Amino acid sequence: MPGAVISHRSAFEMIPHEGTLFLTARYERTLRLPGLTLRGIRGPGPQPGDMRVLDLHRASDARASLENLKATRVRGVSRALPRPDLEERLERMLQLGGEQALNQLRDDARELAPALDALNALESLEQVLGALMHTRKSTLVARSAVARASGRPFDERRVRLFEVLAQELTQSWADTHRPIPPMLSHERAHLAFVEAYFSNFIEGTRFEVDEAEQIVLHDAPMTSRPADAHDILGTYRLLFDESEMRVSMGGFAYEDFSAALRRRHATLLAGRPEARPGDFKRQHNRAGNTHFVSPELVEGTLEQGLGVLTQLTTGFQRAALMMFLVAEVHPFDDGNGRLSRAMMNAELWSDGEARILVPTAYRTDYLGTLRRLSRDAAPRDFVRMLDRAHEFTARLDFEDMQELKQTLERCNAFDDTELRILRLPKERA
Repeated sequence: MPGAVISHRSAFEMIPHEGTLFLTARYERTLRLPGLTLRGIRGPGPQPGDMRVLDLHRASDARASLENLKATRVRGVSRALPRPDLEERLERMLQLGGEQALNQLRDDARELAPALDALNALESLEQVLGALMHTRKSTLVARSAVARASGRPFDERRVRLFEVLAQELTQSWADTHRPIPPMLSHERAHLAFVEAYFSNFIEGTRFEVDEAEQIVLHDAPMTSRPADAHDILGTYRLLFDESEMRVSMGGFAYEDFSAALRRRHATLLAGRPEARPGDFKRQHNRAGNTHFVSPELVEGTLEQGLGVLTQLTTGFQRAALMMFLVAEVHPFDDGNGRLSRAMMNAELWSDGEARILVPTAYRTDYLGTLRRLSRDAAPRDFVRMLDRAHEFTARLDFEDMQELKQTLERCNAFDDTELRILRLPKERA
């Protein structure tokens, strides 16, 4: 089909749908090949904005939008994207390019509509674009588009990740329980200290454990590296605060959840006013090649994630989802990793469960499985990692600080090597 245009849904997806690739050509033709059907649809050839691809063209976004909105009879595989899918793509375009991108799309579509015999499709497109930009009232169907029109947009891809993780937790981890008896104050202090130490180490705030102990548990002066010392001290204060750590977010309304996030973050980063403790981010943030949720989508994505979390029934399930939710949204300028682990452990602690320590020996597994879940929607290794860390923590005795440090040393917990738990006693009854 020389000179054909990759069109309709294929122009957006750029892969065959159910084995069929749709093209607009000079005449109707269906060519069936092993594993692939080429469906030629009679229509106009390349238009302004269509991109050349080898001996073909790919329809521009404006043309493809009109083609997908044209009313057609479905015979076999549909040439048009489902309406929710198209609305999601347009909402994503708004996320990435702002209103300028949608205005340009609308202007291009107006130029193309007569040649494509798509005036009715143009009216439908303008209704969708107007609803997304709050210039028109129209009925939308995609949940991300509906949320955008209502003023609380969210990151659809991230919410789907939360749902994938929740499904894995519901199906395979409903029986994961490691309850522990109440701890005395000094035991809780030892637990909070070790947790704060490891949580900061993951983020690059690294002290010798004895030095950190003097700062946190013995009020040693913070003469060197005061900012880093404030980080570990702020983390400890949050983790030792029973008024925060005994409260689950499972039954909270979003406004209460948001307030708790801000309050806990303010405690965590009280020593770093430049990080705007307690205020959601105003600029994009990233780690390596990972771009986190855009500032304007933070609250909507958190709200959607909370809705997923409230469907889970056990402390371990909520803890795993909560940790990933906060880490994936990254709602603050700094301290998101430490906050995500504190939020995770509050879900466990409020349910009478052992907390989860992520020791230095587990840092690579922790970050690797977190990245795999984020990029590939593969949750199993992530949950297995948390399960093993949960088992490890449940076996520790926090009565004596010196013995606790010796135990952690025997388990390689302070080293970037394999974590060993075989020498520890069974989980505390």
